[in-house]
Amino acid sequence: MTETVNASYDVVIVGGGHAGAQAAIALRQRKFTGTIAIIGDEIYPPYERPPLSKDYLAGAKSFERILIRPESFWSERVVSLLLGKTVVGVQPDARHVELADGQRIGYKHLIWAAGGAPRRLNCQGADLGGIHSVRSRADVDRMIAELPGVEQVVVIGGGYIGLEAAAVLSKFEKAVTVLEAQDRVLARVAGEPLSRFYEAEHRAHGVDIRLGVAVDRIEERDGMASGVRLADGTLLACDMVIVGIGILPTVRPLIDAGAEGDVGVRVNEYCETSLDDVYAIGDCATHRSSYADGALIRLESVQNANDQALTVAKLLTGTRDTYDAVPWFWSNQYDLRLQTVGLSTGYDEVVTRGRSADRAFSLIYLREGRVIALDCVNSTRDYVQGRALVVERAAIAHGILSDPALQLKDLAVDRRAAGLPLG
Repeated sequence: MTETVNASYDVVIVGGGHAGAQAAIALRQRKFTGTIAIIGDEIYPPYERPPLSKDYLAGAKSFERILIRPESFWSERVVSLLLGKTVVGVQPDARHVELADGQRIGYKHLIWAAGGAPRRLNCQGADLGGIHSVRSRADVDRMIAELPGVEQVVVIGGGYIGLEAAAVLSKFEKAVTVLEAQDRVLARVAGEPLSRFYEAEHRAHGVDIRLGVAVDRIEERDGMASGVRLADGTLLACDMVIVGIGILPTVRPLIDAGAEGDVGVRVNEYCETSLDDVYAIGDCATHRSSYADGALIRLESVQNANDQALTVAKLLTGTRDTYDAVPWFWSNQYDLRLQTVGLSTGYDEVVTRGRSADRAFSLIYLREGRVIALDCVNSTRDYVQGRALVVERAAIAHGILSDPALQLKDLAVDRRAAGLPLG
C-alpha cells in the first residue's frame, strides 16, 4: 500500500529557530532554486531566542524587532512556512516526515534543526501554575502576563538563562532568589573568578544567590506555586518559579528512524547524519570539535546554529566545506556584557587581564600553556582580538597576557602563514 504524501519539497527543514531559518536564508543566498519548506511547532515565523530572557522579557524590544526576518521575507524568497505543526516521525526510505496531524511531507533533503525542549523539574509540584521556562515566545508572554501580581520569584538554575532572567526581574523590583545545585553559578561554562564576580554583582542588585542547594518540592496554593521547599527543609515563599536547568534536544523521531546519537543526533564534519540526505544542525546536533580536543560536543549558541546551517547550505549547492568554526557566546546582565570565544572546558590555568573591580576585564583560559578561550566582561576589544589567540592555540607568557596595556592583536601570530605548528 502506497502512503499518501500531502506535499513534497526539495528541502524540508524541521525547526523554525536560528538554525532552521539560517539554513533557508543561506540556500537562497547561494542561488538554490529548489523548493524549501520550514516546519515549525510554533505559530510564529522564525525569531531570535536570546532576547527572550533579556530585551523581550524586559519590554525593551517588541516581538517584531526580534524576528529573524520580516514576515514578508519568506514569501518573497519562496520559502513555505508550515507553522504550528509538529514532526513525530521520519521515514528515511520513503523520504517523508510524519506530522502529528497525520500529514506526510516528502523531501529530497531533510535538515533537522528542531532544537530542544526545556528540562522540567521532576519533583512534586512540578506541574503547578506559575512555573515557567524561558524557551519560546509563549513561555515569556505567560510570564509577562503574570508579573503584575508577582512580588517574589525563585529562579532554579544559575546558568545564563537563570541569571539573565534574574537581572531583568530585579530591575522590575521583584524579590528574586536564585538556586544553584553546584557550588557556584555558571559552573558548567566558566571559571571560578567569573562565577564569583557574577554572584557578587547579583547580590549587589538585591538578588539572593543560594549555592549547593537541592529542591525537594514545589508548594501549592489554589493550583499555583506558592513556595519552593529545599532538601534541608527551608521554605522559600514565591509567586513565580522560573526553571533554567538546560534543554533536552528534540531528536527522538530521528533516533527512532535509525540515526546515530543519544542525547543529540551525531553528525560528521559536514553536518551529515548517518541517514542518507538527512542533516542535523544547531542545539540538537552532536559533533566533534577541534576546540574541545576532538571530543563530541553539542553547542547551544547562535554561532553554532548559523555556521552549521551555512555548512549544509554550501553542501547542497555544490561546495563541500567542513564545519570547524570558533565557538562564541554572549550574555547581557545589568550593564554587563559578557562575550566568550572558545571553549574553556578542560582548562588548567586562568590569567586575569584587567581588574574585576573596574567591571571591565577578561579571563584567559589556558591548557598546557596554550590559549583555549576568553571570557570578556565589558571588554569587546579583547573579545575581538582574542579570537586569533584561540585559533592559534597561542603560547604566551602570563605576564604579557595579563598586561592590559598590550593589545591582544599584537600578540597574535599567523601560525599557518609562518609555517608554525598549530598544536
